[in-house]
Amino acid sequence: MSTTAIIINLLALGCLVFALARDRGRTKQAMGVAVKSFVRILPAVFIIIVIIGLLMAFAPPEVISRLIGEQAGFGGLLAIAALGAVLHIPTLISFPLAASLLQSGAGVASVAAFITTLTMIGAVTLPLEIKELGRKMAFLRNGLSFIIAVIIALTMGAIL
Repeated sequence: MSTTAIIINLLALGCLVFALARDRGRTKQAMGVAVKSFVRILPAVFIIIVIIGLLMAFAPPEVISRLIGEQAGFGGLLAIAALGAVLHIPTLISFPLAASLLQSGAGVASVAAFITTLTMIGAVTLPLEIKELGRKMAFLRNGLSFIIAVIIALTMGAIL
């Protein structure tokens, strides 16, 4: 376990002890909510683990590197950004997938595009956005979000 993980866990444990000392009832209630939330996302976690396993089994690192690695260029970046825009994966669950993609040869810019479009663009929720914001505003928001996500990804790729 890394030093950072140890520090974060000790900090979380300290906060839990502090919360228990301050108000035992509310802390138990909050822990109950946390356990229910954890149980609710557990199936999604298992699905993502299976998807990552299948991805690693059927797409060797050379293929991932060729499709969304540094040598894939701007086309690979746009492809993974579009994939992130249409997928409906909880952001918390997508981070292990992103780490696996990086370890398999995906470029930093491509993974940044994937995570950014995943969180900023809602292709699945577009009908609700159209209903609430209007057609023009919903498409404008999603289009600008896509452009900004690509700019963020290119910036991350240049920096890292």
